[in-house]
Amino acid sequence: MAFCCVFMIVALTITKFRGLTIPFAFMGMAVLRLPLWLNRNCKFWKLMGSGKDARVDLSPDYKHWAVLTTWDDRKDYDHFYRDSLVMKWFNLFGTESFTILLNPLSSHGLWSEKQPFKVDKTSRISAGKIAVITRAAIKFNKLKEFRQNIKRAADAMRIAPGFILSAGMGENPFFDQATFSIWEDAESVKNYAYKTFDHADVIKLTRAREWYKEELFARFSIIDSWGKLNGMSVKL
Repeated sequence: MAFCCVFMIVALTITKFRGLTIPFAFMGMAVLRLPLWLNRNCKFWKLMGSGKDARVDLSPDYKHWAVLTTWDDRKDYDHFYRDSLVMKWFNLFGTESFTILLNPLSSHGLWSEKQPFKVDKTSRISAGKIAVITRAAIKFNKLKEFRQNIKRAADAMRIAPGFILSAGMGENPFFDQATFSIWEDAESVKNYAYKTFDHADVIKLTRAREWYKEELFARFSIIDSWGKLNGMSVKL
């Protein structure tokens, strides 16, 4: 676990719902918006679905669901995790859950026309494990082309040196795609992004073909993590 002075808490929880409770997962995507919107301490939030088996996959998985939130204070998040309707809903209907807390090191781009991750200049250096969130809103007329190319970049990521784990998420399964990944260090991220042929080629196509109407790339140090993802205990 990397440690540094924390100026913002970014929290991601991925929960696997029991098969019979999947309707409550869909219901939660609507019902839980209100308490998140009313929570003044929560600076940014997203309720999202996931790719198959919570992986970076084009096929949606109706068992895995995620909530992303940001906070200025760890105590505010701890209160949310312990007492909020949102987390109680996820815990009640979920069969396993993975939570990770992050501190932004760098962030470029927008998410829903906002810059969600506040970066402090003193937090930009980390020698430990690195988490990455990439997010893109895909243009309707570029969706087919995007889907034809993105799988090879995801496959290359899973075998890249320094890769630890990844999860695919999104506000909807087709036009809003987000990838969360964890790496051994910043060099591993850089090598995958620019030296892995399939990913580097997809980046070039992204620019040349203008697939996205909005995109974001952010790196984080890891504050804490707990729980299970796909049956595996995850403690970083």
